[in-house]
Parts: sequence; C-alpha cells; structure tokens
Amino acid sequence: MTEPDWDDLKLFLHVALTGGLSGASERTGISAPTIGRRMLALERATGRTLFVHSQRGYRLAPDGEVLLAHVQAMQTSAEKIADWRGQAFTLPIVSIGADAWLSGLIADETPSLRGATDSFRLCCQMRHAGIDFTYRETDIGLMREPPQTGNLALRKSVPVAHAAYCAKGSSRTPLPWVSLGTQSAHSPADRWVFEHHEADIMTWANSPDLLLRLIRAGNGRGVLPCFAGDADPELERDGPILEELTYTLWIVANDDDRHRPEIRLGMDRLTAMFRRLADRMAG
Repeated sequence: MTEPDWDDLKLFLHVALTGGLSGASERTGISAPTIGRRMLALERATGRTLFVHSQRGYRLAPDGEVLLAHVQAMQTSAEKIADWRGQAFTLPIVSIGADAWLSGLIADETPSLRGATDSFRLCCQMRHAGIDFTYRETDIGLMREPPQTGNLALRKSVPVAHAAYCAKGSSRTPLPWVSLGTQSAHSPADRWVFEHHEADIMTWANSPDLLLRLIRAGNGRGVLPCFAGDADPELERDGPILEELTYTLWIVANDDDRHRPEIRLGMDRLTAMFRRLADRMAG
C-alpha cells in the first residue's frame, strides 16, 4: 500500500464536492477519464472503498465520508500555511541593532530611513552587547568599534560625544550624581560616573530611559550622549564635553547581505542620516 498523493487527495475533494467526474473536470481542467483513473488509484493506495458509483455520479461511501473530513482539514491547514508563507515573504525585514541611546534615535528618525513606498519592513533592536553578524542577530549594527573578525561590510560614520547633564536651571548649584548601576553599564560612558564619582552618587537606574527621567526630575547630574541630552528641552549641560568618552560610530553589516537592495538602501540612509546629524552627534 502506497501513501496517497496530495494532488490525488485534492482531486478527490473536487469529486466529492461536485458529486462526479464531470463537475471535478470543469473545476480542474483535467479530463474526466483521467480523474476516474486517479480516483481508482487513490482507492488502491488507501485500501478503502471511497465511492459508490451510480448513473447519478459518484456518491461517497462511508470511508469516503471519513476521508473527506480529513482532506478538508488538510486543505484548511494548507491554505493557512500558504497565507502564512505569503505574508512572510511579502516584504523583507531590515533590522537595525544599536545600544539604547542610538536605537531611540533610530526610532525618532524612522521617517528618514523608510519611506511610505519602500518595499521593506523595519525592525529596531536594542542590543547592548556585541552583535554576532555570522548568525544574523541583526542586519545592520551601529557599533562603537569595528569588529575585528568576520566577513563584514564596514562604514565609518560620525564622532559621538558625551557630557554631563542636569535639569534646566540647576547647574549653578552643587549637585549629586545619577548613574546607571554597574550591572546595567555596558559602555565606557555608562561606567564613567561610577568610576569617577562613586561617593557622590545618590540615585541609580538600571536603564538609560530611567536615567534620563531621574536627571530630568532634578535628582542630580548624569552622563548622556550629547545627541540625547541636547535634544531634551528640560536639560542643560553641566560641564564641557567629556573627550575621553567620544567614539567614532561604525555602520556594520554582514558582507554577504550588503548587496541585498533593502540592506544597501538601509546602510545608505543611515549614512546620510548621521551625516545630517553630525554636529548634533559631536555635541
């Protein structure tokens, strides 16, 4: 006994629903004799009598009724899979991975990165640790340092500066420090306050968003990227740029992917965006 062929099962569905070979032939464009031979082959493959033949056509036998229910369920599942697959391949995805500050900037700048008529979807990813491009953890990464290994496409971008910030109007008074906790510190800028002013830290946070809120609420001064601190109308700088924290941003992708039209377009637009924001990034 052989396994039933899915194409024969689909033909069986047409015969069962139309009540005969001629109706199935009209639906499928396959000749009635051919359908008849394939239904006979299906009965042999299943080892069951599926039809009761009469002058009125093909009436389902009891085993045919059971098979019809199974085939209809299979057809429903197949249609769901086809819809799911079609949705997945409708538009490709471009994922951009960066730290919390840069991923926030990417979210703000999405109108310049994807237009209404662009044929790709955009995924913004917050990634604090290193990005593994071999396993495609993200398509495009924004990084403080260029990776030293891997088959990668690298674009050198703009300097990114940092400074201390406090709530507007409070820089003239002595202030304590606000810092990220050591377990949440992933970059030199995240660790700077703890390394230089540990005794003066009065408030901690475990995320950059909370750090920004705490500074804004007047809890003290904290280190922020200039592109984030200068853009907040409720903050002001509390000192000069911290030159030792300035780094050069790199736009990185897997070299095998950079020829994909949507990846190349994403890298080009990121390059143009940072060029436009160069003064703001550099403080």
